[in-house]
Amino acid sequence: MPAPSQAPSQESTELIVRLTNVGKAFRRFEQKPFLLRNILKWLTMRTERPRDFWPLRHVSFDIHRGETVGVVGQNGSGKSTLLRLIAGAAYPTEGEIAVRGRIAPLLALGAGFQPDMTGRECVQINATALGLSKEEIRQRLDDIVRFAEIPDFIDTPVRYYSSGMLARLGFSVAVHTDPDLLLVDEVLAVGDHAFQEKCVARIEELRADGVTIFFVSHDDTIVKRLCDRVLWLKDGRVARDGAPADVLAAYEAG
Repeated sequence: MPAPSQAPSQESTELIVRLTNVGKAFRRFEQKPFLLRNILKWLTMRTERPRDFWPLRHVSFDIHRGETVGVVGQNGSGKSTLLRLIAGAAYPTEGEIAVRGRIAPLLALGAGFQPDMTGRECVQINATALGLSKEEIRQRLDDIVRFAEIPDFIDTPVRYYSSGMLARLGFSVAVHTDPDLLLVDEVLAVGDHAFQEKCVARIEELRADGVTIFFVSHDDTIVKRLCDRVLWLKDGRVARDGAPADVLAAYEAG
């Protein structure tokens, strides 16, 4: 197993991500709106006001170029919401987020893939959305398909793909776009062991090339192997931010 590279000096590297007192709220409705009694309450203006639910609140941190930062936390602690905010797939209710450079988000299986399009068409559309030109896509298409290990299915509509095939194709597109920031949400847990190891090896190559990586994982082994820092989210807030061994020990201790 290769030794992890040293974390970049925060004094000498530029900021890629900055979050300042960020919070995200969703409206939570306690009533089913189409029940007769609730319709009558609405007509008589006696309905209860929806309550705000904050999966994230008062979150602040910086990520510098070349850092690999992992995020750990129990389900419901706000990890996926945090990645969606950094990716620009959602907007904060309060606070500020600043991100510099080309982002390659891999937040869900088949995100952005249209079921009736072929794998080839989905690659072209997603790579375009991630900032590649037609010529760059043409030059990299064979590498994308080869990495995803689906050459026999690239011209098949993706509705017929398994979850593993979708994950492989989505990951392959993301890591072939020369990102400044790669965002990965738990998709490394999908697929067989050999492909998981292939993905981790590719992330290590991107690290060596100076790509900034921010990812969610429940796999302590991968977190220790890849990360310079780890954030522990607890109840929507950053409980710890520091060296992987220290943060993971605190997280496991509860």
